[in-house]
Amino acid sequence: MGIEVRLKNRPLSLIRILFICLTIFTLAFTLTNCATNPVTGRTQLMLFSEEEELRMGKEWYPSIMWGGEGGGGEYRDEKLRSYLNDIVQALQGASHRPHIKVEFAIQNSSVPNAWAIPGYVSMTRGLLAGLESEAEFAYVMGHEIGHVAVRHSASQLSKGIFMSFILQGASLAMGSSPYSDAALALGSIGGNLLMLKYSRDDELVADRLGVEYMAKVGYLPKNAINAHKNLERASQEYLKAVGKNSEEGGFFTDLLSTHPRTSVRIDELEKIIRDTSVNAIRGDGTNRLAFLNATAELRKTHRLYVDYYDKAVKNLKENKIDEAKHLILEAIKEKKDEAPFQALYGFILVRKDNLNEAEVYFNNALKLHAQYQPAYRGLGIIYYKKNDNQKSIAYLKKAIQLFPDDMPSFYFMGMNYYKMNMHHEAIKYLKSFSEVYPKHPTVHGTLGTCYEKTNNLKAAYEEYTMQIKVAPDNEMGRYARTRLNILRNYFIK
Repeated sequence: MGIEVRLKNRPLSLIRILFICLTIFTLAFTLTNCATNPVTGRTQLMLFSEEEELRMGKEWYPSIMWGGEGGGGEYRDEKLRSYLNDIVQALQGASHRPHIKVEFAIQNSSVPNAWAIPGYVSMTRGLLAGLESEAEFAYVMGHEIGHVAVRHSASQLSKGIFMSFILQGASLAMGSSPYSDAALALGSIGGNLLMLKYSRDDELVADRLGVEYMAKVGYLPKNAINAHKNLERASQEYLKAVGKNSEEGGFFTDLLSTHPRTSVRIDELEKIIRDTSVNAIRGDGTNRLAFLNATAELRKTHRLYVDYYDKAVKNLKENKIDEAKHLILEAIKEKKDEAPFQALYGFILVRKDNLNEAEVYFNNALKLHAQYQPAYRGLGIIYYKKNDNQKSIAYLKKAIQLFPDDMPSFYFMGMNYYKMNMHHEAIKYLKSFSEVYPKHPTVHGTLGTCYEKTNNLKAAYEEYTMQIKVAPDNEMGRYARTRLNILRNYFIK
């Protein structure tokens, strides 16, 4: 005689029994994958060892440096970097994880921001130009080091993976239930938001640690309030310079949605400051003059980026080619030795189809900075347009080596292989590109062709279908419609 499990007089299907088992396993999994937080002393879900955390930081770093909001690689001024790095290393030594080696870099971006991942900490040119003292810099860097000390990024990633695991199990357990898709949709949204940015509570914890660490190395905590005010001022100045406001959305709206309001943070900071004692004072505890002298050249260069380069980039994106050309040539006239200025003019010349002169400017950029990633991408595009596929691939490989998530390089790499009838290779790059830029006007049709050539007709059918959804009326859309009709007949047979 069989055994039937009942709950409130209803039989449980095997899949629901598995769901109960999954729940029990989940509880056990949670209990066995926890760690003690080095700052709070509390137990938290943590799926990664410190070694794994540092390895992830190393993998993320190049893509964050080149691909973050306004990312432009490293701002190169070794004397300034060394001066600031001494402060960063002192803060790291005063942190709750002093044994971790940390590398500091200035990110060449006008966006006022700072960030840290395991093993790395950075401040943008835009924020550095907006601060007024060593103490303000120390507070911001202490705040970012605090995020790593309390393992915020590793904790977020652990929660995200755990959430994904739970939702996959729940999907199996719910089977074809009408609630299944809705639950997964909600879970996906929640997971993405979790991974996107730190929570308000996380930011307030990092604020407290920033004050604690700056005081330990000899800076007056009251300067934390000045740092917040200068960050707010620098943010507004940046938005004004690029013709935006804080209501338009994008990076700053996302930033403000999780960062507590300046007034709230200042209220909290004032409470923390009152309870914080300072170790031996470093200089006068602020060191404003030394900081302003050390950053004088950066601030001068920053004005050129804000007045010319950033506006030229905006005009180029809006297809105002002549305006972009005028602005960047003004920047080059003021400062010839900035690789980004030379490379941007190269991209403007590519848009004008002046490939030979564009090549000169990309090479100028590389003479100034041998690892300037956009210049390698630019040269790859030039040789793609010249139908020298092998040379294009060589440059694009270097571009991807420097910036592993550079999707424009992926696109041109894939198109090179497509032109060479190397369809399996083309798919690797174009598929990645299409997942990031699903509304590109031709990539789905090109992928459809690649899949057909490799006898993956189901995938070809799906890509042609997507091409018609995205751009049905261009040449690739019409071609996709023709191929769909043929493939449809094939599948019907």
